[in-house]
Amino acid sequence: MPGVDLLHAHYVRKSFSRHTHESFVFAAITEGVEAFHYGSDLVHAGPGQIALVNPDTPHTGHAGVPEGWTYRTIYPDAELIRGIAADTLALRGDAGFTQPVVDDPYAARLVVGVHRAAEEGNALAADSLLRLVTARMLRSHGGRVTPLAPLAAGARDAARARAVLEERMADPPTLERLAAELGTSPFALLRAFRAAYGMPPHTWLTDARVRRARRLLDTGTPPAEAAVAVGFTDQPHLNRHFTRSVGVPPGAYQRARGLR
Repeated sequence: MPGVDLLHAHYVRKSFSRHTHESFVFAAITEGVEAFHYGSDLVHAGPGQIALVNPDTPHTGHAGVPEGWTYRTIYPDAELIRGIAADTLALRGDAGFTQPVVDDPYAARLVVGVHRAAEEGNALAADSLLRLVTARMLRSHGGRVTPLAPLAAGARDAARARAVLEERMADPPTLERLAAELGTSPFALLRAFRAAYGMPPHTWLTDARVRRARRLLDTGTPPAEAAVAVGFTDQPHLNRHFTRSVGVPPGAYQRARGLR
């Protein structure tokens, strides 16, 4: 399905570092419990529940019980979900989900159904079930999602810092140099950046590098070349951070997508 990624996994000791996605995330838990930080809250999702993450929302992930957790996850493109929201709720713009965990066993079975249809090569059924489960969750737990205003006064500096890091990703300045370029202090910039984006600049930069590397991998770029292009020192450096955020190493990611 264009614009949709799928992940079926069982994790015991896996711990996802704080990261974001450009897509939405629907994670139907089938066994065990997943715990994850969402904003300032630690939440848990178990069998019959779905973890929901909006695009560009920092979150983590780890086992909530000793035996770990199993889930089937869908990563639908943001434009696809917003299109369904416009049809279902007549919502335009920043539509999304208003809570991180939904207790809806029927919806969880629909998510599993999307996976099984895709595994069988039945794209029509997979697409139909995805639209059904999205519409169901939007009706019960959806709405207009407006980004929170930064708590600190340096919102403009934070946005400018993000733009600099995005542009100079392969060779970024130090925090001290970045603050000097923006005419502020390192501590003030650090505080403003965390308030605006939910993580400090160095964590945001690592996350942004992984996201850009993923786009390069999607075009068939070898992992070693993608690592250098986004500013990692070498492929093992990319492997480590990519696996922490995406759940699988870059090579396995490409093989699963038929690119290697």
